[in-house]
Amino acid sequence: MRTYINRLAPIVILILLAGCKVSKDVVIPKASIPEQFRNAASADSTSIANLTVKQFFTDQTLQNLLDTALLRNYDLQIALKNMESADLLFRQSKLGNLPQLNLNITANTNRPSDNSLNGLSAGQFLKTKHIEDYNANLGLSWEADIWGKIRSQKQAALATYLQTAEAKKAIQTRLVANVAQGYYRLLMMDEQMTVAKRNLALSDSTLKIIHMQFDAGQVTSLAIQQAEAQQLVAAQLIPELEQNISIQENALSILAGQLPKAIARTANLNKISFPEQLSAGFPSAMVSRRPDVKSAELSLNISNAQVGIAKAGLYPSLSITASGGLNAFKASNWFNIPASLFGTVAGGITQPIFQRKQLRTQYERAKIDREKTVIEFRQSVLNAVGEVSDELVKIEKLKQQYTIAQNRVGTLQQAVKNANLLFKNGMANYLEVITAQSNSLQSELELASIKTAQLNASVELYRSLGGGF
Repeated sequence: MRTYINRLAPIVILILLAGCKVSKDVVIPKASIPEQFRNAASADSTSIANLTVKQFFTDQTLQNLLDTALLRNYDLQIALKNMESADLLFRQSKLGNLPQLNLNITANTNRPSDNSLNGLSAGQFLKTKHIEDYNANLGLSWEADIWGKIRSQKQAALATYLQTAEAKKAIQTRLVANVAQGYYRLLMMDEQMTVAKRNLALSDSTLKIIHMQFDAGQVTSLAIQQAEAQQLVAAQLIPELEQNISIQENALSILAGQLPKAIARTANLNKISFPEQLSAGFPSAMVSRRPDVKSAELSLNISNAQVGIAKAGLYPSLSITASGGLNAFKASNWFNIPASLFGTVAGGITQPIFQRKQLRTQYERAKIDREKTVIEFRQSVLNAVGEVSDELVKIEKLKQQYTIAQNRVGTLQQAVKNANLLFKNGMANYLEVITAQSNSLQSELELASIKTAQLNASVELYRSLGGGF
C-alpha cells in the first residue's frame, strides 16, 4: 500500500499545482502623460471626442455620406469579418480544458499462415483459419493545465479578439475623417470654381474696355495681350477644377462603397463651421479612448500570454488517457455484454529533455518580444499626444491665418473696384487693373484653401482624440 501511495505522490502533487502560473505578467506601463495638451486653450474634462458623429458633423449631406460609408465601406466590412474569425478562435480556446473524446469502430479479419504460431493457435483453439477482431470504443485524453498554459492560450485568444475590435474602431475613425475631409475639399473646389468664373467675367469686362481704348488709339496691342493672358489664367482654372471635382467625387463614392458618381451637395464652404473652442479634454482620457493605444495595450496582454505558454513548455506535462468499449473475435459475440466489455486507464508525465534548449530559446525570445511590445505601447501613447498637440496648434494658427487672409481679400476686392473705376475714367492704366484682378483671384483661392485646412484640422483633432466610433 505504501509503495502504491509513493508512486501516486508525484501525480497528486502535479494535480495540486494545476492552475499555477509559472511566469509573472508585465503590467501596463505608466507612460509619461502630460496633465494637459500643449497648445490647449484650457484644461477641461469635456472633450469633443465624447460627441457622436452626427453631433459633431451637422451638415445633412455629410451625414448621409458618413452613414453610407459606415454601412458599405469594404475596409470596414473586412474588419468585421476579422472580428468574426477572431471570435470563433476565442470560443474555441474556451474548450481547452475539456478532454478530447473520440469514437472508434473497427472490424478486421486476418488469414495467418497455417505454419505460423497464430495459424496453429487459430486452428487448434478457434477451429478456424481466419482471425477476426471487432472493436467499438470511446477513447478519452486529457492534459492537466498544471502551469497555466491553456489559461494563457485563452488570454491570448481574448486579447486577439479585442484587438480586431480596436482595429475596426481605428478603421471607422479614419473612415469618418477621410469622408469628412473629402467632402470639405469638394466644397473648397466649388468655392474656387465660383471665384474663377467671377474673375473670368470681370476679366472679360476689362478686356472689352481695353479693346475700345485700342480702337480709339489710347493703348497698344500689348494692353490687349496682357488682358487676354490674365483672362486665360482664370479660364484655365475652370477645366482644372472640373477635373479635380470629378476625381474627388469618385474618391468619396469609393469610400462609401459605391460606384463613382456625382455627389449632390447644397452646402456652401463658408457656411460650414465648428465651435470657436474645440475642447480636447485631458490626455489620460484620450489614451483610454484611442483604438491604436488600446490595441498596443492588448498586444502586451498577448505577449504576456505567449511568455506563459513558452515557459510552461519547459515543465513536465501530465496527460491522462482512458478507453473503453466492446471487443470480440466473432461478430456474433460483439455485443455480448458484459463478456465483450473492456476498459483501460493510463496516466503519464512527459518532461522534454533534448528539446529543452530549443524551448528555452523560444521562452527567451518571447520575453524579448514582450519588451518590444512595452516600447511600442509607450511609442503609441507618445504619438497620440503629439497628434493632438499638432492639431491644436494648427487650429490656433490657421484661425489667425484665416483672419489675415480674409482682410486681404476684402482689401484686394476693394482695390479691384477702385482700379476699374479709375481705369474707366482714365486715371489708371490697364496694368494696374490686371494686377489688382490677379492678386484678388489668388487671395480668394487661398482663402478657400485656408478655410478647408481649418475644417480638416478640426476633423483630425476629433479623430486623434478617439472620436468617430
